[in-house]
Amino acid sequence: MNLPLPDTIRPIRFRDGTLYLLDQRRLPVEARENAYTDPQAVAAAIRDMVVRGAPAIGITAAFGVVLACAAARRQQEGSWRAQVDVAMAELAASRPTAVNLFWALDRMRRILDACASADQACAASLAAAQAMLDEDIAANRRMGALGAALIAPGRAVLTHCNTGSLATGGFGTALGVIRSAWAGGRVTEVFADETRPWLQGARLTAWELVQDKIPVRLLCEGAAASLLRSGEVGWVIVGADRIAANGDTANKIGTYGLAILAREHGVDFMVAAPVSTIDFATDDGAAIPIETRPESEVLELAGQPVAARGARAWNPAFDVTPAGLITAIVTEHGVVRHPDRESLTALRRALPR
Repeated sequence: MNLPLPDTIRPIRFRDGTLYLLDQRRLPVEARENAYTDPQAVAAAIRDMVVRGAPAIGITAAFGVVLACAAARRQQEGSWRAQVDVAMAELAASRPTAVNLFWALDRMRRILDACASADQACAASLAAAQAMLDEDIAANRRMGALGAALIAPGRAVLTHCNTGSLATGGFGTALGVIRSAWAGGRVTEVFADETRPWLQGARLTAWELVQDKIPVRLLCEGAAASLLRSGEVGWVIVGADRIAANGDTANKIGTYGLAILAREHGVDFMVAAPVSTIDFATDDGAAIPIETRPESEVLELAGQPVAARGARAWNPAFDVTPAGLITAIVTEHGVVRHPDRESLTALRRALPR
């Protein structure tokens, strides 16, 4: 069975000097785009989770640099590069864990290094940011095909958080694999963890799958062990915010526990992420910075208290899954089975220069 490849959602658009972001905090109730014309507001949008997901954060930051260049050209006071560098520092501080953010800013910095004026910087930065967006969508489609080929037909898959179009430029990483597998008749349905405390699975992943008419069932994270024991799930498929040089992978909090459950029940565990997510400068998972977010995200739901007054909360946004629990890392440049330092180094050496 081969179905049309479902791919209907684009969360990041740039037109006529304005960046448009689909406000993910409002989904699934309202699909509303916010417009941005200055880099400080873009940094706030990343920090406040208007946009989230490592690839999407990187692309958004790149367009934030475009807006910074435009602002420097309008002001015509002092050094245009110094003004842009200030904006880039603010963008870099918006989220500490997603390595794609720093990869994108480094790429934009190299572009700006070759520019002699604000006019040149505006044109060159826009071309580079748009290229990042286009390359991301194309890479996700390649990744989807490679990951889908690993999945034997006949069972469901389980995913965690949101790794789809909303987390990328389009199509998605782990959800892109699932989209490709569904189109190829390899997946019967999708189970999605709710993903507390921001409910990205309930609000975002389920919304994307419903838009693309892929059957989805939500579950509380605490139900994952029973689901995996049932035999209905053939693969757990997740994304990544940073992959260390040895294959240890940081992803949304709850991923580590899911990997342990998958190993216990003999279920394969896939990480789908672009090569830009692999941080070869980070030796292992212990060196990955883990963002701690406000306690209110756990103590409240949609602004309403849900915990006993006086209770505290522990709210890390990510955890680290050891490489030994991962069956395969799927990138746009190939699949790494049973990842370790040697196999990831081999992938790096094989990358196009």
